[in-house]
Amino acid sequence: MKCLIRRRLLTGLTALAALVTASVPALAQGEWPTKPVRIIVAYPAGQSTDIATRYFAEKLTHALGQNVFVENRPGASGNIGTAAAARATPDGYTLVMGANGTHAMNPALFLNPGFDAEKDFDPIVLTALIPFAISAAPSAPVNSLSELIALARSKPDKVDVAIPSVTGQLVLEMLKQHNVPLFPVKFKGSADAMTAALGGHVPILIDTVAATRTQLGKIKPLAVTTLAPLASMPGVKTASEQGLPNFTLAAWNVLMVPKGVPAPIQARLGAEMKKILDLPETHKALSDLGFERAQPKTTAELVAWLQAERRNFAQLIQAAQMKPE
Repeated sequence: MKCLIRRRLLTGLTALAALVTASVPALAQGEWPTKPVRIIVAYPAGQSTDIATRYFAEKLTHALGQNVFVENRPGASGNIGTAAAARATPDGYTLVMGANGTHAMNPALFLNPGFDAEKDFDPIVLTALIPFAISAAPSAPVNSLSELIALARSKPDKVDVAIPSVTGQLVLEMLKQHNVPLFPVKFKGSADAMTAALGGHVPILIDTVAATRTQLGKIKPLAVTTLAPLASMPGVKTASEQGLPNFTLAAWNVLMVPKGVPAPIQARLGAEMKKILDLPETHKALSDLGFERAQPKTTAELVAWLQAERRNFAQLIQAAQMKPE
């Protein structure tokens, strides 16, 4: 009799365990989120990635019914915040806005950035492409890229450039490959670089269009790094139109989660972000901010695209002989 009771008890416990195990994904999908969700941005406030992420955080707050907030964790070219995201508990309450700097360039620049860009994260959605602008301080004696090129070639050891990011440095290195001798002055973020340019301490600035647009009317945009002019930068010619054929480079952002976040949560995030990205107001907001809309991708397409971007940026870095700080 005791054996029969024991067998029935064990059978019941096994069935209960199976029921609990099977219900975990459903619970994650049905109950998540039950508390605030943070999105780590590995750059200072005011960077283009930060600007766009705050827009999406506000939209996600309404969509998910919980506060979604941005946590800036800058440092080491984005490695500090990205490594923190990689180590976070994979429960859906920590997201990270990945960028080409952190997830494509840093793996090629740093022997050990503190994370594996491919193995430590699952991508959710490509949110935007981020073109760059080459600008001059108000007091700088140039009003076009052509004039900057002429100035740099006439004074090959004199023209400094404020650089707030590794992608900005890559734009500078690409200019140098076209016999435009410029010298980088590194800053921790866009705000500091812009302050230096507006104050006349550094004559030239290379930063995203999103960050540059905040000071239109004060800073002098000389060129954009797209192949076609941008509506968000009226009257500003492309670098290609000013003597540098096919000169193009765009950064990007991809919302990601640490590896191991349950599939139902990833699916919910992806679905809500797709709705947000499809909104006409989002199209306008991104354009007004200086971003370009990215073509929608399936998860498989996004994973393959990220792999290709890592290869492409690694080749550019090698060709430019860029080194980490």
